Amino acid sequence: MSITEKILCSKSHEYLLDNENGTYTVGLTDYAIEQLGDIVFLELPEVGSEFKKGEVFATIESVKAASEIYLPVSGKIVEVNEALVDAPETLNEDVYEKGWLVKIEATGDAAELNDLMEYEDYKEELE
Repeated sequence: MSITEKILCSKSHEYLLDNENGTYTVGLTDYAIEQLGDIVFLELPEVGSEFKKGEVFATIESVKAASEIYLPVSGKIVEVNEALVDAPETLNEDVYEKGWLVKIEATGDAAELNDLMEYEDYKEELE
């Protein structure tokens, strides 16, 4: 099963992957990275930070634009992909395996997942 069969996507182009251990991996979809172009800077939150669903938790800059990244569900940051801060261009090479942004422990209820889409539905929304 490919990763895109397991993720949920938000309308603002973040993805959520259930790690099946009480945590989720959060990143940007391949579509978002394609739209941004070459990534040159990434600012990620500190471990222990807490955010509500829809709050900005990170910022990203490409040669084309700067964007805010929103948390798709409420959560506490339990791990940050520090390697990306030093090499943000990794996102252009491998958005799902190496290009994840943070891992969170969800603090909201399951209803927060209701407006997220499966990858196939997300791709259809983009057309």
